[in-house]
Amino acid sequence: MFSKKLNPRSFGIMKPEGVPGSSLTAIGVGLFVAFGGILFGYDTGTIGGIIAMPQWLKTFSTGYINPANHGPGITASQSSLIVSILSAGTFFGALTAAPTADLTGRVWALAISLVVFCFGVLLQTISSAIPLFVAGRFFAGFGVGLISALIPLYQSETAPKWIRGSVVGAYQLAITIGLLLASVVDNATKNRTDSGAYRIPIALQFAWAIILGVGLIFLPETPRYLIRQGRDEKAARSLSRLRRLPVDNPYLVDELADIKANYEHELSLGTSSYRDFLTWHTLGKRLMTGCLLQSLQQLTGINFIFYYGTSFFTNSGIQNPFVTTMITSAVNVASTFPGLYLVEAWGRRRLLLFGAIGMFISQMIVAAAGTAFPGSTNLSAQKALVAFVCVYIFFFASSWGPVAWVVTGEIFPLGVRAKGLSMTTASNWLLNWAIAYSTPYLVNPGKGNADLQAKIFFLWGGCCLLCAFFVWGMIYETKGLSLEEVDEMYETINNAWQSDSFVPSRGFRKEETKNTGAVGSGEKLKGDIPVVDQSSEHTEGEHAEGNGVATEVSE
Repeated sequence: MFSKKLNPRSFGIMKPEGVPGSSLTAIGVGLFVAFGGILFGYDTGTIGGIIAMPQWLKTFSTGYINPANHGPGITASQSSLIVSILSAGTFFGALTAAPTADLTGRVWALAISLVVFCFGVLLQTISSAIPLFVAGRFFAGFGVGLISALIPLYQSETAPKWIRGSVVGAYQLAITIGLLLASVVDNATKNRTDSGAYRIPIALQFAWAIILGVGLIFLPETPRYLIRQGRDEKAARSLSRLRRLPVDNPYLVDELADIKANYEHELSLGTSSYRDFLTWHTLGKRLMTGCLLQSLQQLTGINFIFYYGTSFFTNSGIQNPFVTTMITSAVNVASTFPGLYLVEAWGRRRLLLFGAIGMFISQMIVAAAGTAFPGSTNLSAQKALVAFVCVYIFFFASSWGPVAWVVTGEIFPLGVRAKGLSMTTASNWLLNWAIAYSTPYLVNPGKGNADLQAKIFFLWGGCCLLCAFFVWGMIYETKGLSLEEVDEMYETINNAWQSDSFVPSRGFRKEETKNTGAVGSGEKLKGDIPVVDQSSEHTEGEHAEGNGVATEVSE
Protein backbone atom coordinates (compact mmCIF):
# COMPACT_ATOMS: atom_id res chain seq x y z
CA MET A 1 0.00 0.00 0.00
CA PHE A 2 1.16 3.52 -0.72
CA SER A 3 0.21 6.40 1.56
CA LYS A 4 -0.83 9.69 0.08
CA LYS A 5 -2.26 12.57 2.06
CA LEU A 6 -4.44 14.94 0.07
CA ASN A 7 -5.40 18.42 1.12
CA PRO A 8 -9.18 18.72 0.78
CA ARG A 9 -8.81 22.43 0.21
CA SER A 10 -7.31 21.83 -3.23
CA PHE A 11 -10.62 20.62 -4.61
CA GLY A 12 -11.66 24.16 -5.56
CA ILE A 13 -15.25 24.44 -6.69
CA MET A 14 -15.36 21.05 -8.40
CA LYS A 15 -16.80 17.99 -6.77
CA PRO A 16 -13.98 15.55 -5.89
CA GLU A 17 -13.77 13.05 -8.71
CA GLY A 18 -15.24 9.64 -8.03
CA VAL A 19 -17.14 10.44 -4.83
CA PRO A 20 -20.35 8.37 -4.99
CA GLY A 21 -23.85 9.76 -5.01
CA SER A 22 -24.94 13.12 -6.30
CA SER A 23 -24.85 16.61 -4.81
CA LEU A 24 -27.67 17.90 -7.02
CA THR A 25 -30.39 17.41 -4.43
CA ALA A 26 -28.45 19.14 -1.65
CA ILE A 27 -27.49 22.00 -3.98
CA GLY A 28 -31.07 22.31 -5.24
CA VAL A 29 -32.45 22.37 -1.69
CA GLY A 30 -29.91 25.02 -0.65
CA LEU A 31 -30.66 27.18 -3.67
CA PHE A 32 -34.40 26.95 -3.13
CA VAL A 33 -34.12 27.95 0.52
CA ALA A 34 -32.03 30.91 -0.65
CA PHE A 35 -35.26 32.17 -2.25
CA GLY A 36 -36.06 33.56 1.19
CA GLY A 37 -33.48 36.24 0.47
CA ILE A 38 -35.98 37.75 -1.98
CA LEU A 39 -38.23 38.59 0.98
CA PHE A 40 -35.29 40.30 2.64
CA GLY A 41 -34.12 42.17 -0.45
CA TYR A 42 -37.56 43.14 -1.75
CA ASP A 43 -38.74 44.48 1.61
CA THR A 44 -35.48 46.41 2.00
CA GLY A 45 -35.55 47.81 -1.52
CA THR A 46 -39.19 48.73 -1.92
CA ILE A 47 -39.47 51.22 0.93
CA GLY A 48 -37.15 53.82 -0.59
CA GLY A 49 -39.37 54.14 -3.65
CA ILE A 50 -42.64 53.93 -1.73
CA ILE A 51 -41.94 56.87 0.57
CA ALA A 52 -41.02 58.97 -2.49
CA MET A 53 -44.32 58.22 -4.31
CA PRO A 54 -46.71 61.20 -4.56
CA GLN A 55 -49.74 59.03 -3.77
CA TRP A 56 -48.14 57.56 -0.63
CA LEU A 57 -47.08 61.04 0.54
CA LYS A 58 -50.58 62.40 -0.10
CA THR A 59 -52.08 59.63 2.06
CA PHE A 60 -49.55 59.46 4.87
CA SER A 61 -48.26 63.03 5.18
CA THR A 62 -49.17 64.68 8.48
CA GLY A 63 -48.99 68.20 7.09
CA TYR A 64 -45.30 68.67 6.39
CA ILE A 65 -44.57 70.49 3.11
CA ASN A 66 -41.51 69.43 1.13
CA PRO A 67 -39.52 72.65 0.40
CA ALA A 68 -38.10 71.11 -2.80
CA ASN A 69 -41.44 70.77 -4.63
CA HIS A 70 -43.86 72.44 -2.21
CA GLY A 71 -45.92 69.26 -2.09
CA PRO A 72 -46.88 66.98 0.81
CA GLY A 73 -43.93 65.24 2.45
CA ILE A 74 -42.63 63.66 5.61
CA THR A 75 -40.08 64.96 8.08
CA ALA A 76 -36.59 63.52 8.54
CA SER A 77 -37.70 61.95 11.84
CA GLN A 78 -40.69 60.26 10.19
CA SER A 79 -38.53 59.01 7.34
CA SER A 80 -36.00 57.61 9.81
CA LEU A 81 -38.70 55.85 11.82
CA ILE A 82 -40.46 54.32 8.82
CA VAL A 83 -37.30 53.03 7.18
CA SER A 84 -35.40 51.96 10.29
CA ILE A 85 -38.24 50.24 12.18
CA LEU A 86 -37.87 47.25 9.85
CA SER A 87 -34.29 46.83 11.04
CA ALA A 88 -35.40 47.10 14.67
CA GLY A 89 -37.80 44.23 14.04
CA THR A 90 -35.16 42.18 12.27
CA PHE A 91 -32.77 42.64 15.21
CA PHE A 92 -35.21 41.02 17.62
CA GLY A 93 -36.22 38.44 15.02
CA ALA A 94 -32.61 37.37 14.51
CA LEU A 95 -32.10 36.93 18.27
CA THR A 96 -35.28 34.83 18.44
CA ALA A 97 -34.09 32.58 15.62
CA ALA A 98 -31.78 30.50 17.83
CA PRO A 99 -34.31 29.25 20.40
CA THR A 100 -36.92 28.80 17.68
CA ALA A 101 -34.60 26.75 15.45
CA ASP A 102 -33.35 24.60 18.34
CA LEU A 103 -36.85 24.00 19.71
CA THR A 104 -38.87 23.33 16.55
CA GLY A 105 -36.20 22.44 13.97
CA ARG A 106 -34.88 24.45 11.07
CA VAL A 107 -37.78 23.84 8.67
CA TRP A 108 -40.58 24.56 11.14
CA ALA A 109 -38.78 27.69 12.29
CA LEU A 110 -38.75 28.94 8.69
CA ALA A 111 -42.49 28.29 8.45
CA ILE A 112 -43.14 30.28 11.64
CA SER A 113 -41.07 33.18 10.30
CA LEU A 114 -43.22 33.32 7.15
CA VAL A 115 -46.41 33.60 9.23
CA VAL A 116 -44.99 36.54 11.19
CA PHE A 117 -43.76 38.18 7.99
CA CYS A 118 -47.16 37.89 6.29
CA PHE A 119 -48.89 39.44 9.30
CA GLY A 120 -46.60 42.46 8.97
CA VAL A 121 -47.25 42.73 5.24
CA LEU A 122 -51.01 42.60 5.89
CA LEU A 123 -50.82 45.51 8.33
CA GLN A 124 -48.85 47.61 5.84
CA THR A 125 -51.24 46.83 3.01
CA ILE A 126 -54.38 47.93 4.87
CA SER A 127 -52.85 50.96 6.59
CA SER A 128 -53.66 54.56 5.74
CA ALA A 129 -51.72 56.29 8.52
CA ILE A 130 -48.12 56.15 9.72
CA PRO A 131 -48.66 54.35 13.09
CA LEU A 132 -50.21 51.20 11.57
CA PHE A 133 -47.75 51.28 8.69
CA VAL A 134 -44.86 51.39 11.17
CA ALA A 135 -46.35 48.48 13.16
CA GLY A 136 -46.57 46.44 9.96
CA ARG A 137 -42.97 47.27 9.12
CA PHE A 138 -41.88 46.04 12.57
CA PHE A 139 -43.64 42.66 12.29
CA ALA A 140 -42.46 42.16 8.71
CA GLY A 141 -38.96 42.96 9.95
CA PHE A 142 -39.31 40.43 12.78
CA GLY A 143 -40.10 37.76 10.20
CA VAL A 144 -37.22 38.85 7.96
CA GLY A 145 -34.87 38.73 10.96
CA LEU A 146 -35.85 35.13 11.65
CA ILE A 147 -35.39 34.22 8.00
CA SER A 148 -32.02 35.98 7.70
CA ALA A 149 -30.52 33.81 10.46
CA LEU A 150 -32.31 30.56 9.59
CA ILE A 151 -31.50 30.35 5.88
CA PRO A 152 -27.65 30.40 6.17
CA LEU A 153 -28.03 27.96 9.09
CA TYR A 154 -30.07 25.52 7.00
CA GLN A 155 -27.82 25.87 3.96
CA SER A 156 -24.60 25.36 5.94
CA GLU A 157 -25.95 22.20 7.58
CA THR A 158 -27.08 20.58 4.32
CA ALA A 159 -24.68 21.71 1.55
CA PRO A 160 -21.66 19.59 0.49
CA LYS A 161 -18.44 21.15 1.75
CA TRP A 162 -16.88 21.55 -1.69
CA ILE A 163 -19.59 24.00 -2.80
CA ARG A 164 -20.98 25.20 0.54
CA GLY A 165 -19.67 28.73 0.00
CA SER A 166 -21.45 29.11 -3.33
CA VAL A 167 -24.71 27.65 -1.99
CA VAL A 168 -24.79 29.95 1.04
CA GLY A 169 -23.67 32.84 -1.16
CA ALA A 170 -26.79 32.27 -3.28
CA TYR A 171 -28.73 33.73 -0.35
CA GLN A 172 -27.09 37.09 -1.10
CA LEU A 173 -27.90 36.62 -4.79
CA ALA A 174 -31.57 36.22 -3.86
CA ILE A 175 -31.35 39.41 -1.77
CA THR A 176 -30.02 41.32 -4.78
CA ILE A 177 -32.78 39.90 -6.99
CA GLY A 178 -35.30 41.08 -4.41
CA LEU A 179 -33.80 44.56 -4.50
CA LEU A 180 -34.01 44.59 -8.29
CA LEU A 181 -37.62 43.40 -8.29
CA ALA A 182 -38.46 46.12 -5.77
CA SER A 183 -37.01 48.87 -7.95
CA VAL A 184 -38.80 47.54 -11.04
CA VAL A 185 -42.18 47.30 -9.30
CA ASP A 186 -41.78 50.73 -7.67
CA ASN A 187 -40.97 52.24 -11.06
CA ALA A 188 -43.99 50.53 -12.64
CA THR A 189 -46.51 51.76 -10.07
CA LYS A 190 -45.12 55.14 -8.99
CA ASN A 191 -47.37 57.18 -11.32
CA ARG A 192 -50.66 55.53 -10.36
CA THR A 193 -53.18 58.01 -8.97
CA ASP A 194 -54.78 55.59 -6.51
CA SER A 195 -53.58 53.65 -3.46
CA GLY A 196 -52.40 50.86 -5.77
CA ALA A 197 -49.25 52.94 -6.30
CA TYR A 198 -47.92 51.71 -2.95
CA ARG A 199 -50.29 48.87 -2.03
CA ILE A 200 -49.37 46.75 -5.06
CA PRO A 201 -45.62 46.75 -4.27
CA ILE A 202 -46.37 45.95 -0.62
CA ALA A 203 -48.94 43.20 -1.22
CA LEU A 204 -46.73 41.49 -3.81
CA GLN A 205 -44.65 40.25 -0.88
CA PHE A 206 -47.37 37.69 -0.13
CA ALA A 207 -46.41 35.93 -3.37
CA TRP A 208 -42.77 35.48 -2.31
CA ALA A 209 -43.86 34.10 1.07
CA ILE A 210 -46.32 31.64 -0.50
CA ILE A 211 -43.71 30.27 -2.91
CA LEU A 212 -41.23 29.63 -0.09
CA GLY A 213 -43.94 28.28 2.21
CA VAL A 214 -45.13 25.70 -0.31
CA GLY A 215 -41.57 24.57 -0.91
CA LEU A 216 -40.96 24.04 2.81
CA ILE A 217 -43.44 21.14 2.73
CA PHE A 218 -40.96 19.12 0.67
CA LEU A 219 -37.69 20.09 2.38
CA PRO A 220 -35.88 17.62 4.66
CA GLU A 221 -34.81 18.57 8.16
CA THR A 222 -31.04 19.01 8.43
CA PRO A 223 -29.07 15.88 9.43
CA ARG A 224 -27.03 17.86 11.95
CA TYR A 225 -30.14 19.06 13.77
CA LEU A 226 -31.52 15.50 13.88
CA ILE A 227 -28.21 14.20 15.27
CA ARG A 228 -28.40 16.95 17.88
CA GLN A 229 -31.86 15.69 18.83
CA GLY A 230 -30.67 12.06 19.06
CA ARG A 231 -32.77 10.99 16.06
CA ASP A 232 -29.99 9.13 14.27
CA GLU A 233 -32.18 7.06 11.95
CA LYS A 234 -33.98 10.13 10.65
CA ALA A 235 -30.63 11.89 10.29
CA ALA A 236 -29.37 9.00 8.15
CA ARG A 237 -32.47 9.16 5.96
CA SER A 238 -32.18 12.92 5.60
CA LEU A 239 -28.51 12.75 4.59
CA SER A 240 -29.30 9.83 2.29
CA ARG A 241 -31.83 12.01 0.49
CA LEU A 242 -29.43 14.96 0.28
CA ARG A 243 -26.48 12.89 -0.98
CA ARG A 244 -28.52 10.43 -3.10
CA LEU A 245 -26.90 7.45 -1.40
CA PRO A 246 -28.28 4.42 0.47
CA VAL A 247 -28.29 4.85 4.25
CA ASP A 248 -25.72 2.06 4.60
CA ASN A 249 -23.25 3.47 2.06
CA PRO A 250 -19.77 3.75 3.66
CA TYR A 251 -19.28 7.33 2.53
CA LEU A 252 -22.59 8.44 4.01
CA VAL A 253 -21.97 6.41 7.18
CA ASP A 254 -18.58 8.08 7.62
CA GLU A 255 -20.05 11.55 7.25
CA LEU A 256 -22.78 10.85 9.80
CA ALA A 257 -20.32 9.27 12.20
CA ASP A 258 -18.07 12.31 11.99
CA ILE A 259 -20.99 14.66 12.73
CA LYS A 260 -22.08 12.51 15.66
CA ALA A 261 -18.58 12.10 17.09
CA ASN A 262 -17.95 15.83 16.90
CA TYR A 263 -21.24 16.62 18.63
CA GLU A 264 -20.57 14.02 21.34
CA HIS A 265 -17.18 15.66 21.89
CA GLU A 266 -18.97 18.98 22.40
CA LEU A 267 -21.35 17.36 24.89
CA SER A 268 -18.41 15.90 26.81
CA LEU A 269 -17.26 19.45 27.50
CA GLY A 270 -20.62 20.31 29.09
CA THR A 271 -23.96 21.67 27.93
CA SER A 272 -23.81 24.67 25.64
CA SER A 273 -25.20 28.06 26.61
CA TYR A 274 -24.76 31.72 25.80
CA ARG A 275 -22.15 31.92 28.58
CA ASP A 276 -19.81 29.83 26.44
CA PHE A 277 -19.38 32.81 24.09
CA LEU A 278 -17.74 34.81 26.88
CA THR A 279 -14.59 32.65 26.75
CA TRP A 280 -12.25 34.01 24.08
CA HIS A 281 -10.32 30.84 23.21
CA THR A 282 -13.43 28.68 22.82
CA LEU A 283 -16.24 30.67 21.24
CA GLY A 284 -15.57 34.33 22.06
CA LYS A 285 -13.14 34.74 19.19
CA ARG A 286 -15.59 33.23 16.72
CA LEU A 287 -18.46 35.38 17.97
CA MET A 288 -16.33 38.52 17.75
CA THR A 289 -15.32 37.56 14.20
CA GLY A 290 -18.90 36.98 13.10
CA CYS A 291 -20.33 40.09 14.74
CA LEU A 292 -17.62 42.37 13.40
CA LEU A 293 -17.91 40.85 9.93
CA GLN A 294 -21.66 41.44 9.80
CA SER A 295 -21.36 44.91 11.31
CA LEU A 296 -18.65 45.95 8.87
CA GLN A 297 -20.76 44.63 6.00
CA GLN A 298 -23.28 47.31 6.90
CA LEU A 299 -20.63 49.97 7.47
CA THR A 300 -19.52 49.60 3.86
CA GLY A 301 -22.60 51.78 3.24
CA ILE A 302 -24.35 49.49 0.78
CA ASN A 303 -27.81 49.97 2.24
CA PHE A 304 -27.45 53.72 1.97
CA ILE A 305 -27.79 53.18 -1.78
CA PHE A 306 -30.80 50.89 -1.52
CA TYR A 307 -32.62 52.71 1.30
CA TYR A 308 -32.01 56.28 0.20
CA GLY A 309 -30.58 55.95 -3.30
CA THR A 310 -33.60 57.49 -5.01
CA SER A 311 -33.45 60.60 -2.80
CA PHE A 312 -29.64 60.81 -3.06
CA PHE A 313 -29.64 60.68 -6.86
CA THR A 314 -32.41 63.29 -6.96
CA ASN A 315 -30.43 65.66 -4.73
CA SER A 316 -27.34 65.07 -6.87
CA GLY A 317 -29.17 66.53 -9.86
CA ILE A 318 -29.64 63.23 -11.66
CA GLN A 319 -32.70 62.89 -13.86
CA ASN A 320 -34.89 59.76 -13.59
CA PRO A 321 -33.66 58.63 -10.14
CA PHE A 322 -36.04 55.63 -10.21
CA VAL A 323 -34.34 54.39 -13.40
CA THR A 324 -30.91 54.96 -11.87
CA THR A 325 -31.96 52.87 -8.88
CA MET A 326 -32.99 50.06 -11.24
CA ILE A 327 -29.58 50.24 -12.91
CA THR A 328 -27.71 50.00 -9.60
CA SER A 329 -29.94 47.08 -8.55
CA ALA A 330 -29.24 45.27 -11.83
CA VAL A 331 -25.49 45.77 -11.32
CA ASN A 332 -25.93 44.35 -7.83
CA VAL A 333 -27.53 41.17 -9.18
CA ALA A 334 -25.05 40.63 -12.02
CA SER A 335 -22.03 41.25 -9.80
CA THR A 336 -23.05 38.58 -7.30
CA PHE A 337 -22.44 35.76 -9.80
CA PRO A 338 -18.64 36.23 -9.91
CA GLY A 339 -18.67 36.11 -6.12
CA LEU A 340 -20.38 32.70 -6.10
CA TYR A 341 -17.49 31.34 -8.16
CA LEU A 342 -14.66 33.21 -6.46
CA VAL A 343 -15.72 32.28 -2.92
CA GLU A 344 -14.57 28.72 -3.68
CA ALA A 345 -11.91 29.45 -6.31
CA TRP A 346 -10.11 32.16 -4.31
CA GLY A 347 -11.32 31.41 -0.80
CA ARG A 348 -12.96 33.62 1.80
CA ARG A 349 -10.00 35.73 2.96
CA ARG A 350 -8.70 36.64 -0.47
CA LEU A 351 -12.11 37.60 -1.83
CA LEU A 352 -12.97 39.76 1.20
CA LEU A 353 -9.64 41.61 0.90
CA PHE A 354 -10.24 42.18 -2.82
CA GLY A 355 -13.69 43.61 -2.13
CA ALA A 356 -12.62 45.88 0.74
CA ILE A 357 -9.83 47.52 -1.24
CA GLY A 358 -11.98 47.90 -4.36
CA MET A 359 -14.83 49.51 -2.39
CA PHE A 360 -12.44 51.91 -0.68
CA ILE A 361 -11.02 53.20 -3.98
CA SER A 362 -14.39 53.56 -5.75
CA GLN A 363 -16.04 55.31 -2.79
CA MET A 364 -13.25 57.85 -2.55
CA ILE A 365 -13.92 58.72 -6.21
CA VAL A 366 -17.70 58.98 -5.64
CA ALA A 367 -17.14 61.23 -2.62
CA ALA A 368 -14.71 63.44 -4.52
CA ALA A 369 -16.99 63.81 -7.57
CA GLY A 370 -20.08 64.49 -5.49
CA THR A 371 -18.30 66.98 -3.24
CA ALA A 372 -16.67 68.89 -6.10
CA PHE A 373 -19.98 69.23 -7.99
CA PRO A 374 -22.78 69.20 -5.37
CA GLY A 375 -26.27 69.16 -6.91
CA SER A 376 -24.56 69.93 -10.19
CA THR A 377 -26.01 69.99 -13.67
CA ASN A 378 -22.55 68.97 -14.87
CA LEU A 379 -23.32 65.88 -16.95
CA SER A 380 -19.79 64.50 -16.72
CA ALA A 381 -19.83 64.69 -12.93
CA GLN A 382 -23.21 62.94 -12.82
CA LYS A 383 -21.98 60.14 -15.07
CA ALA A 384 -18.82 59.69 -13.00
CA LEU A 385 -20.84 59.55 -9.79
CA VAL A 386 -23.27 56.90 -11.10
CA ALA A 387 -20.48 54.92 -12.78
CA PHE A 388 -18.37 54.62 -9.64
CA VAL A 389 -21.40 53.90 -7.49
CA CYS A 390 -21.89 50.92 -9.83
CA VAL A 391 -18.19 49.96 -9.51
CA TYR A 392 -18.54 50.14 -5.73
CA ILE A 393 -21.64 47.92 -5.89
CA PHE A 394 -19.71 45.42 -8.04
CA PHE A 395 -16.98 45.05 -5.43
CA PHE A 396 -19.52 44.68 -2.62
CA ALA A 397 -21.82 42.24 -4.41
CA SER A 398 -18.96 39.99 -5.49
CA SER A 399 -17.33 39.84 -2.05
CA TRP A 400 -18.73 41.23 1.19
CA GLY A 401 -22.34 40.67 0.14
CA PRO A 402 -22.29 36.85 -0.08
CA VAL A 403 -19.15 36.01 1.90
CA ALA A 404 -20.33 37.56 5.18
CA TRP A 405 -23.21 35.06 5.26
CA VAL A 406 -20.92 32.21 4.21
CA VAL A 407 -18.35 32.75 6.96
CA THR A 408 -20.83 33.24 9.79
CA GLY A 409 -22.63 30.06 8.74
CA GLU A 410 -19.39 28.05 8.99
CA ILE A 411 -17.49 29.09 12.10
CA PHE A 412 -19.65 27.83 14.98
CA PRO A 413 -19.82 24.27 16.40
CA LEU A 414 -23.09 22.33 16.06
CA GLY A 415 -24.16 22.72 19.69
CA VAL A 416 -24.17 26.52 19.53
CA ARG A 417 -24.46 27.14 15.79
CA ALA A 418 -27.99 28.53 15.93
CA LYS A 419 -27.10 30.78 18.87
CA GLY A 420 -23.94 32.05 17.20
CA LEU A 421 -25.65 32.73 13.89
CA SER A 422 -28.55 34.53 15.56
CA MET A 423 -26.20 36.90 17.41
CA THR A 424 -24.02 37.65 14.38
CA THR A 425 -27.10 38.27 12.24
CA ALA A 426 -28.55 40.49 14.97
CA SER A 427 -25.36 42.58 14.88
CA ASN A 428 -25.90 43.03 11.13
CA TRP A 429 -29.42 44.30 11.75
CA LEU A 430 -28.38 46.50 14.65
CA LEU A 431 -25.95 48.38 12.38
CA ASN A 432 -28.55 48.29 9.61
CA TRP A 433 -30.99 50.04 11.94
CA ALA A 434 -28.41 52.59 13.08
CA ILE A 435 -27.52 53.48 9.48
CA ALA A 436 -31.14 53.61 8.33
CA TYR A 437 -32.11 55.82 11.27
CA SER A 438 -29.15 58.23 11.17
CA THR A 439 -28.69 58.65 7.42
CA PRO A 440 -31.43 61.28 6.84
CA TYR A 441 -29.87 63.42 9.58
CA LEU A 442 -26.37 62.92 8.18
CA VAL A 443 -27.17 63.51 4.51
CA ASN A 444 -30.17 65.82 4.23
CA PRO A 445 -30.00 69.64 4.30
CA GLY A 446 -32.01 71.64 6.81
CA LYS A 447 -31.91 72.71 10.43
CA GLY A 448 -30.34 70.13 12.73
CA ASN A 449 -29.03 67.98 9.85
CA ALA A 450 -25.37 67.49 8.90
CA ASP A 451 -26.01 68.03 5.17
CA LEU A 452 -23.11 65.74 4.16
CA GLN A 453 -24.66 64.74 0.82
CA ALA A 454 -21.99 62.90 -1.22
CA LYS A 455 -19.38 63.47 1.53
CA ILE A 456 -21.00 60.54 3.36
CA PHE A 457 -18.96 58.30 1.02
CA PHE A 458 -15.76 59.46 2.74
CA LEU A 459 -17.16 57.84 5.88
CA TRP A 460 -18.12 54.59 4.12
CA GLY A 461 -14.74 54.49 2.36
CA GLY A 462 -12.85 54.82 5.63
CA CYS A 463 -14.85 51.88 7.01
CA CYS A 464 -13.90 49.82 3.94
CA LEU A 465 -10.22 50.43 4.65
CA LEU A 466 -10.85 49.19 8.19
CA CYS A 467 -12.49 46.10 6.66
CA ALA A 468 -9.24 45.13 4.92
CA PHE A 469 -7.26 45.14 8.19
CA PHE A 470 -10.02 43.18 9.91
CA VAL A 471 -9.96 40.43 7.26
CA TRP A 472 -6.20 40.01 7.52
CA GLY A 473 -6.26 39.72 11.29
CA MET A 474 -9.53 37.87 12.03
CA ILE A 475 -10.94 35.87 9.10
CA TYR A 476 -9.89 32.21 8.94
CA GLU A 477 -9.83 30.47 5.56
CA THR A 478 -12.60 27.84 5.64
CA LYS A 479 -12.63 26.91 1.96
CA GLY A 480 -12.89 23.16 1.30
CA LEU A 481 -13.45 22.14 4.93
CA SER A 482 -16.41 20.38 6.49
CA LEU A 483 -18.09 22.18 9.39
CA GLU A 484 -16.45 19.72 11.77
CA GLU A 485 -13.01 20.44 10.25
CA VAL A 486 -13.59 24.18 10.64
CA ASP A 487 -14.16 23.52 14.33
CA GLU A 488 -10.85 21.62 14.50
CA MET A 489 -9.04 24.46 12.73
CA TYR A 490 -10.20 27.03 15.29
CA GLU A 491 -9.00 24.74 18.07
CA THR A 492 -5.51 24.25 16.59
CA ILE A 493 -4.65 27.43 14.64
CA ASN A 494 -4.11 30.57 16.72
CA ASN A 495 -3.78 33.22 14.00
CA ALA A 496 -6.09 33.84 11.04
CA TRP A 497 -3.21 34.52 8.63
CA GLN A 498 -1.88 30.99 9.28
CA SER A 499 -5.18 29.28 8.46
CA ASP A 500 -4.41 28.78 4.75
CA SER A 501 -1.90 26.08 5.65
CA PHE A 502 -4.28 24.09 7.87
CA VAL A 503 -4.85 20.44 6.92
CA PRO A 504 -7.41 18.39 8.89
CA SER A 505 -5.91 15.69 11.10
CA ARG A 506 -8.57 13.24 9.93
CA GLY A 507 -6.75 12.83 6.64
CA PHE A 508 -8.12 11.48 3.39
CA ARG A 509 -8.12 8.01 1.90
CA LYS A 510 -8.84 6.37 -1.44
CA GLU A 511 -11.21 3.48 -1.71
CA GLU A 512 -9.70 0.41 -3.38
CA THR A 513 -12.80 -1.73 -3.04
CA LYS A 514 -15.09 -2.36 -5.97
CA ASN A 515 -18.16 -2.93 -3.81
CA THR A 516 -21.38 -1.14 -4.57
CA GLY A 517 -21.40 0.80 -1.32
CA ALA A 518 -23.22 -1.62 0.99
CA VAL A 519 -21.76 -2.13 4.45
CA GLY A 520 -20.77 -5.75 4.85
CA SER A 521 -19.73 -8.01 7.67
CA GLY A 522 -16.68 -5.93 8.47
CA GLU A 523 -18.74 -3.07 9.90
CA LYS A 524 -18.70 -1.86 13.47
CA LEU A 525 -20.78 0.68 15.35
CA LYS A 526 -19.69 4.21 16.07
CA GLY A 527 -22.31 5.58 18.42
CA ASP A 528 -25.50 4.29 16.90
CA ILE A 529 -24.25 4.64 13.33
CA PRO A 530 -22.71 1.72 11.41
CA VAL A 531 -19.28 2.44 9.93
CA VAL A 532 -16.90 0.30 7.92
CA ASP A 533 -14.18 -1.34 10.03
CA GLN A 534 -10.88 -0.65 8.33
CA SER A 535 -8.61 -1.57 11.22
CA SER A 536 -7.79 -4.92 9.63
CA GLU A 537 -6.56 -3.22 6.46
CA HIS A 538 -4.77 -0.05 7.54
CA THR A 539 -2.87 1.20 10.51
CA GLU A 540 -3.47 4.71 11.79
CA GLY A 541 -2.36 7.36 9.32
CA GLU A 542 -2.27 4.98 6.32
CA HIS A 543 -4.28 5.51 3.17
CA ALA A 544 -5.36 2.90 0.68
CA GLU A 545 -4.84 3.54 -3.00
CA GLY A 546 -7.32 2.64 -5.68
CA ASN A 547 -9.49 3.99 -8.40
CA GLY A 548 -11.71 5.94 -6.04
CA VAL A 549 -11.12 9.40 -4.72
CA ALA A 550 -9.96 10.96 -1.51
CA THR A 551 -12.66 10.76 1.09
CA GLU A 552 -12.83 11.64 4.73
CA VAL A 553 -12.11 9.01 7.40
CA SER A 554 -13.92 9.23 10.70
CA GLU A 555 -11.87 9.06 13.84
